[in-house]
Amino acid sequence: MTRKTLVALVLAGWMACAGWACTAPLCLADQKDSRLPELFEHLGQAQTLREALLLESAVWQIWGEIEDDDIAFLYRRGVEAMSADRPDDALGFFTEVTKRAPDFAEGWNKRATVLYIMGDFAASVIDVEHTLALEPKHFGALSGLGMINLQLGRDAAALRAFDAALKVHPFLSGARQRAKELRDKLGGKPT
Repeated sequence: MTRKTLVALVLAGWMACAGWACTAPLCLADQKDSRLPELFEHLGQAQTLREALLLESAVWQIWGEIEDDDIAFLYRRGVEAMSADRPDDALGFFTEVTKRAPDFAEGWNKRATVLYIMGDFAASVIDVEHTLALEPKHFGALSGLGMINLQLGRDAAALRAFDAALKVHPFLSGARQRAKELRDKLGGKPT
């Protein structure tokens, strides 16, 4: 499939998946979805920001799909609580998601994000590790790991995490600038 065809399909699928009740073919599964390898391949080779953002949107959509209605409800409630700046509630919802669906990478990633917001960096790292064990190309989790390491003053580890995220998603917002700043600070080499 050509890049132009893939981007057109992604855009069509993403537009059809704008809501939670999704029936479009790009919205059927989580990190085990068989379309992800090709999306990641094209994302890593994206030539423009627009192209990268379209591919990123499709990946996020797939990562967030849950076939179990009860778990999907809990996940949505967690996202809503995050959006409403209620991290304690969000943590409760995402904890329940990870208990009921321990193989659902995005449940772990969302919980890691909430823990980061709450300042519990050690617990956040544990959840990032769960996320990456399930989805090694989770650019959001890799970038999050970079942010955690920055907060902990671990510049070399932060740079490695940002570089890993950029290898998957070269247009990842913020990661490129942070990696450049860290590379300058570290004299070009992570230790």
